[in-house]
Amino acid sequence: MTLRGKIKLAEISDTGKVREHNEDAIGSNADIGLMVLADGMGGYNAGEVASGIAVQTITELTAEGAVREERNAVDPSTGLMRQTIVLRDAVARANKIIYQTAQSQTHCEGMGTTLVAAMFYDNRVSIAHVGDSRAYRLRKDKFQQLTLDHSLLQELVDRGFYSEEEAQRSTNRNYVTRALGVEPTVDVEVQEFDVLPGDVYLLCSDGLPDMVEDEDIHLTISTFNASLDVVGQQLVQLSNEHGGRDNISVMLAEVVDSFAAKRGLMDRISKLFRS
Repeated sequence: MTLRGKIKLAEISDTGKVREHNEDAIGSNADIGLMVLADGMGGYNAGEVASGIAVQTITELTAEGAVREERNAVDPSTGLMRQTIVLRDAVARANKIIYQTAQSQTHCEGMGTTLVAAMFYDNRVSIAHVGDSRAYRLRKDKFQQLTLDHSLLQELVDRGFYSEEEAQRSTNRNYVTRALGVEPTVDVEVQEFDVLPGDVYLLCSDGLPDMVEDEDIHLTISTFNASLDVVGQQLVQLSNEHGGRDNISVMLAEVVDSFAAKRGLMDRISKLFRS
């Protein structure tokens, strides 16, 4: 079942006003409802190589997994949906490839990337992230950050040293505690959410929230929601107007219609017995 027509997608990436080149990478697959965004580490060598490897690897492996796995099947060992496992394992594989490339090629030594990815299926979305690239959701008038940064600042907030408001004003927001390619293995955080028609999902690199307050992101989506492309362009413009100190990448998905997976005969029979 293709998700084309069920979910509208839009994406944009911009170098910003300060950086000389763009180390972000983005990729999507409308048929399987996939969005992938990677932000090559600014302080690392060859960040654009790492982010490119991440997006390519995850896009290819999730496309294979979407065909191989039932889109509404649950993994009995973890309780997670099989599509979530596919996404998680694809990110882990990308980490391994980036790490091995960094070890074998001198010009890539020390490279890394943060990542956020979303895959829609069966009226759900799986979100995987590593680092401080973020996922948000606008549902009706509630705008919510779905991911928590893997960063030193977020750890200090969690421990009570900073409030959320103080963290928003902090100038030390970009020290990440987790990234792809830095170590042989990585702890990929995955979450599953129910999806409703009318939901808008935003994936972004830190170049957006570092420059634009969440309230202004919310207002921009609400104001220009007739066109996701315009929303993306306006968010990039806002970030650049506020200084554009980093690359800015934005991916948007609007849920247009239900996309429940087809149930097999045994699944329908077991559902009857549970009801």
